[in-house]
Amino acid sequence: MAQPNHRYGGHRDLEAVIDMDHPEKPTAKGGSRFSFTGGLEFTSLTYTVVKKQRGVGGEWEKKDVDLLHEITGYAPKGCVTAVMGPSGAGKSTFLDALAGRISSLDGRVALDGVEMSPSVIKRSSAYVMQDDRLFPMLTVYETLLFAADFRLGSAVSPSDKKLRVDNLIEQLGLTTSRNTYIGDEGTRGVSGGERRRVSIGVDIIHGPALLFLDEPTSGLDSTSAHSVIEKVHDIACAGSTVVLTIHQPSSRILQLLDHLIILARGQLMYSGGPKEVTAHLGRMGRKVPKGENSIEHLLDVIQEYDQSEFGVNALAEFCLTGLKPRKLAAEGISTVSSIPPTPVGPGGEDFDHSLRSQHSKSPWSGAQFTPSRRPKKDQSGKSQNPPSLSPGIHRYGPEIVMGTPTPLSSISVYTVNEADYLSPAQRASATGAPGVGINALGHRGKFANSYAAEVWVLMRRNFTNIWRTPELFLSRLMVLTVMGFLMATMFTKPKDNTQGITNRLSFFIFTVCVFFFSSNDAVPAFIQERFIFIRETSHNAYRASAYVVAGVITYLPFLLLQSAAYALITWWAIGLHGQFVYFLVMLYASLLSTNSFVVFISSIVPNFILGYAAVIAFTALFFLFCGYFVDSQSIPQGWKWMNTVSTMKYPYEGLLMNEFGGTRIFSSNPPLDGNAILENLTISVHKDRKWRMVLYLLGWAVFYRVLFYLVLRFASKNKRK
Repeated sequence: MAQPNHRYGGHRDLEAVIDMDHPEKPTAKGGSRFSFTGGLEFTSLTYTVVKKQRGVGGEWEKKDVDLLHEITGYAPKGCVTAVMGPSGAGKSTFLDALAGRISSLDGRVALDGVEMSPSVIKRSSAYVMQDDRLFPMLTVYETLLFAADFRLGSAVSPSDKKLRVDNLIEQLGLTTSRNTYIGDEGTRGVSGGERRRVSIGVDIIHGPALLFLDEPTSGLDSTSAHSVIEKVHDIACAGSTVVLTIHQPSSRILQLLDHLIILARGQLMYSGGPKEVTAHLGRMGRKVPKGENSIEHLLDVIQEYDQSEFGVNALAEFCLTGLKPRKLAAEGISTVSSIPPTPVGPGGEDFDHSLRSQHSKSPWSGAQFTPSRRPKKDQSGKSQNPPSLSPGIHRYGPEIVMGTPTPLSSISVYTVNEADYLSPAQRASATGAPGVGINALGHRGKFANSYAAEVWVLMRRNFTNIWRTPELFLSRLMVLTVMGFLMATMFTKPKDNTQGITNRLSFFIFTVCVFFFSSNDAVPAFIQERFIFIRETSHNAYRASAYVVAGVITYLPFLLLQSAAYALITWWAIGLHGQFVYFLVMLYASLLSTNSFVVFISSIVPNFILGYAAVIAFTALFFLFCGYFVDSQSIPQGWKWMNTVSTMKYPYEGLLMNEFGGTRIFSSNPPLDGNAILENLTISVHKDRKWRMVLYLLGWAVFYRVLFYLVLRFASKNKRK
């Protein structure tokens, strides 16, 4: 097959250009000759979903719909690859496919010639979501420092982490907002552009080989958007493979984009450099009007074909095979192009030179052309022919060296450099013993930290957030304190008669309800952190179990403080009997179980409204079946299981056992001792039984935490099915 005649079609031409532009650069034998890397390569990416559509007869029927259809191409290393296209083109779906976020994806993704599974992509890449999900009460410095603790692990000393964060803040242009809170709707913080750069910094702190960004300029003004893309371009120049989706880039942003992938209806419309779009349109038979942007004109052409009888399939065929699409008349009637289509051989070897250069790479790609067709499969599903790329797509040649710097990163003045983040000792170690702790793809093991280190970092972050937002726990403390004073004044020293017994029963059931309802404000706790958790765990920042354990440990002292405040106020004021320690322990266990239940509910509901509705509904059911309205022996057989699962039953019965257990007389007319009262309520009179209630309640707390973990581990994944 003949080599492409594009100026930069092969390595020799590109090397000649580089040597001509930079004659002072010595050769490899002299120590500085440029080598080439491939970057990210994807072949025949297809994502099919089942959708319900109305058939000819008006009946609903299921059909397979391709959201992505056999997309083949590349994203060169050291360059910014922008994925563009009209609304509904499949840009975000395509980005998810490259990032390993689609479980049922058909196709192949490789980095530097090494095929990568979704799990490997997950470890070696970073994904910046469209929405900036950050803790609002952390400063810019604290946010990046916690990210460094999660991503770099214990192998990097705290001083080196701080040095790395300081350098990253400077390189991202965040020096002036270093100690500013991230902020949210209720707290003034950094600007939108600064927030986006912080989100990027969180994901690049560990030097990922791949960086994916979903609409990084969304919601930003022109200046902020340009600043963000400028920093992204600097990251690419440092040697990372950067792929981003963007909707309508300005002319200044277009100058920072090195490679374009244009999609429509899930199909590839164009792949190549921004400056080659004009030639691509010319070969299509569409001239760019004077003064109009060529990329915008191509999008207009795509829109015209999409609304025609041919659809975008004609343009996809042109991109894949070079078969010129039919022209569209001004009246909307399609006509056959006056230029005959170029014949295509079985392997694409009969393409003329103009078609060969149709999808020629950008000057910095250094790739070779080889023909391609979708491999045919036999009945067993195995490929009969090895997959290869069409003349319009590129495959990396054997001379590509994995792990070497790209020409662009070598000759460009870039800002963010991986070595800038390392201490002198680390830099010497990295150059003296390359690959220690990091494999050829640039990622470490599955988790950077040990389990204990993850829990410790999460706890420190939790305590920092609680200290900055004290209303989260102070509100519960104030509620229980006020309720304690209210109960102490209403039920002070009840008399030993039937009314006194009723007052004591009312106090205990109200106490159980107050402690259950006081944890309802935990509903938004995880809902607010859900997207942060998904973003951080999607790239193995920490384990889901470590998140659960750290949350439990963080809550323990605050829940104990709340229980103690209520117990100290009410115990002596009301004149309760039994053991004060048991009273305090039961209240504490009640808060633990209730908090675990509410957090579990918050993990399975999509929003606050459904969360509160679910908690209120379950609270009513637990209250109904706790044994206060109908004792456990009188509950219908079909509903006894509700009495067992009601977490209000155990503190209610346990507190009554502690209060009435024994032979003390609580009423002289008629004479009733404590055991008689418990028997009338069908509650056990055995002294050891009350401590079992504590164990049962703690068991439910553990059970709901386990369910919470299972939801986090297997259901809270940002991955398409």
